[in-house]
Amino acid sequence: MLNYHSTSFVTSAPNITKLPADEGIEVAFAGRSNAGKSSALNTLTRQKSLARTSKTPGRTQLINVFEVTESKRLIDLPGYGFAKVPEAMKRQWQAALGEYLQERECLKGIVVLMDIRHPMKDLDHDLISWAVDSNLSVMVLLTKSDKLKAGPRNSQVLKVRKELKELGGDIEVQSFSSLKNLGVKELENKLNTWFSEGENTEETAAE
Repeated sequence: MLNYHSTSFVTSAPNITKLPADEGIEVAFAGRSNAGKSSALNTLTRQKSLARTSKTPGRTQLINVFEVTESKRLIDLPGYGFAKVPEAMKRQWQAALGEYLQERECLKGIVVLMDIRHPMKDLDHDLISWAVDSNLSVMVLLTKSDKLKAGPRNSQVLKVRKELKELGGDIEVQSFSSLKNLGVKELENKLNTWFSEGENTEETAAE
């Protein structure tokens, strides 16, 4: 079991050429700019300001790298789909995002975050479809779940699961709340699985 509390910031990169060497195991966090990515990372690591949160969504313009332990990293990808930024900057972010997802060999899985009240926008669907086509495992976190009562919350989870089942692939859907610590244990368990599977893959390749 990994201790996510000891996760530390490594670097912020404008593109993949500035990232650490493409080795070890990485898990990426992706989502719309207002999905709560930074809050989720801070909750996971029990650190209030590891990933900077902002009242203005869309401030994560770089690929942010955090190290859990040696050769195991969490990647905070640029938020997508937020309209109130210049078009040129938006294109630059999307390029960095696409480049990372397509070319990073050590990427083991993707955590896709969506506001539970507004899930499965086109860009969310596109990202998950791409991951399935690339044989990558996906964990969908339906964030801000404290905004809904238990009944509507469970209904949204089931609705998203049903929609994503049509894509096939290894996709898990979980409600999540940074405020109430809902879904944190499930997220930790999934990350532990990805990091341990990645280790086994590396050992097999080395033999």
